[in-house]
Amino acid sequence: MTDLKLVFHDLVQLEIQLWNAVDARLRAECDLQLTWFEVMQLLARRSACRIQDVAEEFGITVGGTSKVVDRIEAAGYCRRRANPNDRRSSLVELTPAGRRLVDRATEVFEAELGTRLGSVIPEQDLEAFAATLSALRAAGRAASARQEPA
Repeated sequence: MTDLKLVFHDLVQLEIQLWNAVDARLRAECDLQLTWFEVMQLLARRSACRIQDVAEEFGITVGGTSKVVDRIEAAGYCRRRANPNDRRSSLVELTPAGRRLVDRATEVFEAELGTRLGSVIPEQDLEAFAATLSALRAAGRAASARQEPA
């Protein structure tokens, strides 16, 4: 029988090692921390989104998200603009400098993932692993939704 505690430990340790390696490479080659890159990637995928949208995507607080976006904005990589559909919120979008940085950082990000994952696990196994992770995340979201008070 599989020891689920060991699976948990290995999964968490892998996440930490992977995060640290990708973060170190992004910092070294792009002067960009992985936390910022994650937010900027989301902004690159969407034309504009609210702080609330970013917070929901990453499962973090609105306050924490706002602080990260404030720092990215202060560096000149994103900007807020008025939300035409809701005067109480603003939309966040990448600046041209932010888009250029995300494009360059994406190449570094993908190269490091290729080294750490793609070169280690055969493609078929990697596809199965990705499907398993997706199923686990969906099950986790469903379990969390069931536990939330009505």
